[in-house]
Amino acid sequence: MKPEQLGLSFKYMAEEENKKKNNRRSSSFSRPKPEFDQKILSIRRVTRVVAGGRRFSFSVALVAGDKKGSIGLGLGKAGDTSLAINKALRNAKKNMVKLKLTKTMSIPHEVSAKFSSCRVVLMPNKGRGLVAGTVVRDIAKLAGMKDITGKILSGSKNKLNNSKAVMEALSQISSKYTKVVIEPVVKEKLPEVSDQSNANT
Repeated sequence: MKPEQLGLSFKYMAEEENKKKNNRRSSSFSRPKPEFDQKILSIRRVTRVVAGGRRFSFSVALVAGDKKGSIGLGLGKAGDTSLAINKALRNAKKNMVKLKLTKTMSIPHEVSAKFSSCRVVLMPNKGRGLVAGTVVRDIAKLAGMKDITGKILSGSKNKLNNSKAVMEALSQISSKYTKVVIEPVVKEKLPEVSDQSNANT
């Protein structure tokens, strides 16, 4: 066999192998899209001192939303980061609220709130888009809000407290999130009248 032919046969075999791998990958990774998008705001390693020494665990602050006006903030703590994230997501779903937004997905009026030492103000701005930074931007994006200006008035850099202040401000224009469940319509069957009962009458 010539060297050119050998090279071609090896190339053909490599292409076939790649095709098989791609088919395998596409079949095994066809996961359904999650109900809520999520963004981790902060991951901290926290310590508690016990008699034997120090115990380390992870604290995760996470925000979840559907980009259609629903948003929730959750906190999770566990010995492993993945467990802490799962706990935080469950907590965020439990604390989910539905925002009363305008037709343009903006807020109806100016809202402000204070949590701990953090002070936050959110204002509607027509046609300027989303003007906000840090956690305010993350929360507004996941809630699907547009045309708003967010400002952190305090000097605090604490992401958890800032996000709690934002949620406190949004609570003025929100209601409790309820999942819409479409129940199937069941038609009731009328009892059949037998011929014998007709004969008796």
